[in-house]
Amino acid sequence: MNYREIEPTDVLKDYIKFFWVYENLDEDIEHTILPDACFDLLADFQDGVLQDVILTGIWTQPISVTETKGTTLLALRFKLPAADVLFAKEIKSNLNTMCSLPLSFWNINQFKSPDFNAFIATLQNQFKKQLEQLDRIDTRKLKLFDAIYHDKAQSVKALSEQIAWSSRQINRYLDKQFGISAKTLLQICRCNAAYKDLANGQLYPSNTHVDQSHFIKEVKKYTWTTPRDLSKNKNDRFLQLSVEKDN
Repeated sequence: MNYREIEPTDVLKDYIKFFWVYENLDEDIEHTILPDACFDLLADFQDGVLQDVILTGIWTQPISVTETKGTTLLALRFKLPAADVLFAKEIKSNLNTMCSLPLSFWNINQFKSPDFNAFIATLQNQFKKQLEQLDRIDTRKLKLFDAIYHDKAQSVKALSEQIAWSSRQINRYLDKQFGISAKTLLQICRCNAAYKDLANGQLYPSNTHVDQSHFIKEVKKYTWTTPRDLSKNKNDRFLQLSVEKDN
């Protein structure tokens, strides 16, 4: 199993967390995908041939997936502002699930083989042109997600005060677009921030939660397992803890 992540160019960092590639070279393997307050687009190649284009929603619970031998996934992990700007659609209907898109979506069917570098270059250029053609970008929403993703607010009230948008308005927008509350989104982001420390053997990160008990409770709520089991990551079960990053 090979899994790798590459960050986008600066102009796209408000919308794309990273591009990623997954290759299963040997036997069928099961992985668990953990909630991370993002959504994904995946191009599924089987033995080098494009078979499916898949759009996920946000996960509020872990999901088990089985990847067969010969699978290569070329994918993007999107931050939530991408739903408004790059997709111009809600993804609430995909909450905790996924759907297939046409193979021609974003001309992905033009990739005759799973070439990760070409995939990144082509889509980055496409997205940059898309952003240049926009008349206006709602900066308030960008500020909202910047605060959420970078742990600038520990509560919905603090979030509201930072961006001058009422808690009710924030929750109405998040529910309509993504099917999730601000409180849940903040909690998932705190868990996601801890995955890197857990992968490095630090069982109780002190910078993301009030105390050890609160940390364990919240991690179990969204991953259905303990920090210790996450840290062990037996057989690379948790992909988000088995990461090689390229800048």
